[in-house]
Parts: sequence; C-alpha cells; structure tokens
Amino acid sequence: MLQIKDLTVSMKKDLRGILKDFTFSLNSGDKAAVIGEEGNGKSTLLKLIYDERLVESYAEHSGAIQKDGMILAYLSQELSAEEKEKTAYEFCCEEPAFTESSPGELASASKKLGFPLELFYSDRRMKTFSGGEKVKLRMAMLLLRRPDCYLLDEPSNDIDIETLEWLEQFIRECPAPVLYVSHDETLLENTANVIVHIEQLRRKTLPRYTVARMGYRQYLEERLNKFSHQEQVAKKEREEARKQQERFRQIYQKVEHQQASVSRQDPHSGRLLKKKMKAVKSLEHRLERENEEMTEFPDAEDAILVGFGENTGLPAGKTVLELALPRLETEDGVLAEQVNLTVRGPEHLCIIGKNGTGKTTLLRRIAAELLPRKDIRAAYMPQDYSETVDGSLTPVEFLAKSWEKAELTRVKTYLGSMKYTPEECGHSVAELSGGQKAKLFFLKMILDGNNVLILDEPTRNFSPLSGPVIRGILREFKGCIISVSHDRKYIGEACKTLYELRKEGLIKTDNPYETP
Repeated sequence: MLQIKDLTVSMKKDLRGILKDFTFSLNSGDKAAVIGEEGNGKSTLLKLIYDERLVESYAEHSGAIQKDGMILAYLSQELSAEEKEKTAYEFCCEEPAFTESSPGELASASKKLGFPLELFYSDRRMKTFSGGEKVKLRMAMLLLRRPDCYLLDEPSNDIDIETLEWLEQFIRECPAPVLYVSHDETLLENTANVIVHIEQLRRKTLPRYTVARMGYRQYLEERLNKFSHQEQVAKKEREEARKQQERFRQIYQKVEHQQASVSRQDPHSGRLLKKKMKAVKSLEHRLERENEEMTEFPDAEDAILVGFGENTGLPAGKTVLELALPRLETEDGVLAEQVNLTVRGPEHLCIIGKNGTGKTTLLRRIAAELLPRKDIRAAYMPQDYSETVDGSLTPVEFLAKSWEKAELTRVKTYLGSMKYTPEECGHSVAELSGGQKAKLFFLKMILDGNNVLILDEPTRNFSPLSGPVIRGILREFKGCIISVSHDRKYIGEACKTLYELRKEGLIKTDNPYETP
C-alpha cells in the first residue's frame, strides 16, 4: 500500500505552496484520479511519489512517502529530449523488463495496445512517431514490468479513440492500484473510484486538497450541492445579521438620544440609562462575535477563460479551404491517398483516425496553406507547442505585439484574468505546465482576433474542470475550426462535422458523440 503523510510541497522559484499537509493512502482496487487546474502540481505529485530526484531542481518538500519496496510504473507526460533522439529499439532496451520478456509476452503486449510487434524493434527515432504511438509503446514497457502500482501522467493524451477505450478497460480491470492524471472527462467518468482534487485558492496563495472516495460525476454533483447549500446558508446568515444590525442601530440611537436629553436633576434616570447603554454595548460585542463565526461563502478555484470577440465571424459562403492531395506522405512513406477537403464559412469540423494515420501531418499541411492567406486570420495550435513557440519567451513576450505601454497593460490584464500570478508572468514559457501553455495559445488567438482556428488536440492539456469552459467557448466561436481530436466530449459538443482519415483518404462520418 502506498501511503503519504503530511506532504508539503513548494516551488523553489517563487516559493508558492502547491500542497500542504497532504495525507493519502492508495489501497488495493483504487483507481484514483488527480484533478485540478493547470499548474497546480498534479504532475509534480506523481514525479515526487515515483522518484523525488525528478523534482529536486524546482521543488522542495517535507513529509513522508511510504512505498514499502513496491515496484512502481511511471508514465511521464512527455519524453525527455534525450529519449526523443533514441530509436524505438534503443528506447525499449532501456527497460530491463523488455530484454527479459519472451517473444510471446512482447506479442501479447503489442496486441493489447494495438500496434505491430515490429514497432519494438524499429530503427525510427522516437520523435518521429505520432503522439499516440509514443504513448502506446511506453504503456507496453509498463505492462511488461508487472508493477505493484501504476502512476500515469496524462495517459489519454494523443491516443486514438479505440486505444482510449482499451485504456479505460485497463484501468478498470487492472489488479494493481492506479494513480493517474487525466483531462479526459469521459475516461474519468468511466474509470475513477477515488478523486484527489488539488486547488490553489486566493490567487494561488492557499493550497487546498480534497480526497473523495467516489466516482468523478458523483464528486462534481456533491461538490456543487455542497457549495450551493453553503452559499444559501451564508446568504441567510448575512441577511439575518443585517436585520439584527438595523435593530441594534435603532436601539443604540434611542438610548443615545435619551442620554443626551436626560436632566441633570434626575440622577436616577441617568443611572438607569447608563446601565441600558452598557447592555447595548454588550449586545454590540455579541453581534460582532456572531459575525466572525458566520458561514463563509464557498471558496473554489473556478476555471476562467475570456471568449472570442464578435469580429471573428465568417460569411457562410466564404471558401476557407479547398484541399486536393493525391498523396499524404512523409519521408517514411505514403500515409493516405486522394485526401480531399472543402471547408466553407463558420464550419466546425474534426478529423479523427487511428494513431499514425497522418492526422497531425495533414493539419500541418493545412496550416501551411492557410496561415499566409490575407483574406482570413488563421492561427495554428500544434500538438507539440515547442513546434511554433520559443520556450525562452515569457508569457507577456509571447502575447505582446509591441512594447507599447497600452499593449503591455492589455496583455497583463488578460493574463491576470486567467489567474496568472505576477511571478508566473515572469517565468519562461518552457517552465509552464502544459495547461498553462494551452491557455496562452487560446489567449493569443483571442487577442489576435483570429477567425480560422487550426487546432491539434486543443483540449489535451486543460483540466477536466476547465474542459467544459473551453468547449463552450469553441462551440460559440463564430469563425471556422479545423481540428484533430480524440476528446469525445469536445467532438460531441464543439464539432458539427466529423471526418475519419484512412489510407483511402478523408471519409465523412456520423458524429456518435454529438449532443443536441
């Protein structure tokens, strides 16, 4: 059993606390999901449990993590730069369980994850694989280890819907306990039986955590009901306090008036009024104590993101894209043939398909065609943010078009509305969490007034609490969206048209996740 007692974690750079006195036990049968807003320390918690050396460069901690010799399997959110340069075979050979496994065990693992056995022995570099292929290969390494506990940081990122469904089944049926971070709300709803919620309140100055041994949907409903009840009680108490204060004010004024008008020739009345005023003062102190003990209004870390302006609309007949590719190919070969796509007006479309079919390659091709256009204002949000962003820039430098005072004030105001602290505004983009980087992309598209959004897995790094907000903003967007996603809620709520990329091209298909 994994036990954590009184764990306190703070960031070295700005001394911000992300956990305080965190106590938790991961028991047999637990499928515990860690949720929270972007940058709240979810990945840091998993790293710290697995190996404290992974966080020693940027975080300090105290408290106890008891693992009792458990074999832990850890899936990091991203590969390191060094790992990306290795071939698939070199990467696999780093795992002792791989070299110790029989051909039958390797075949079983590859079959479970839906990739060819030859992938283990490929001489392709890890950086050339699709996001989903990387996740599958790394998950296979964990399976071969036969661990006592799984620590998974965003295992649902970049994997296709078929593999997502396998992952859900794996987590549910896994004999070992699983502690995982995921932004996929459908996966959380279908797998979690314990929720660990990490929050940062009062502009990220007060860490709070909640452990709830229940499903995700039940947790959200009970949390909402609790907050609603607490708010009603707080309002009722304050209304009653206002009435009491008004009654007290009337009594006080009356006694004060009587004292002012009593005759000096009537000392008996004066003494009585003094006693009465003393009782009034005592009542005042009692009311003050009651006010201090009133129920607080619920304090929660809400997901905040500003919306797109009205100037992002497109006419229905506007031709955004007319694509006709005889072949979609990379240096490794042809991925698909006869890829044809026509997009007009404020269409919201999503492209799905199995990992490795070339969805990201296709989206890059579309971005290359649309970004230079002057008749539209297109923006591209890649799956790997470093593809288009200089990681050494600060958030302000990334967003600002100039160094004019008015422009900088505008950018800082928007960052503040998104709960970026002044310290975080001074960090480099490379130091930010994936969710914070995603927020920067959305902010830039909003500030630039883009009316065509080319989005590769746009919701992959947003917390499940931010997810509904992001989907709502994209659903209401008046411009055009061309996206790739495996997020079933995003596909259902924000996309009207669905295509599947196959070897024979783009096939228009029904949207089974669409909500009315």
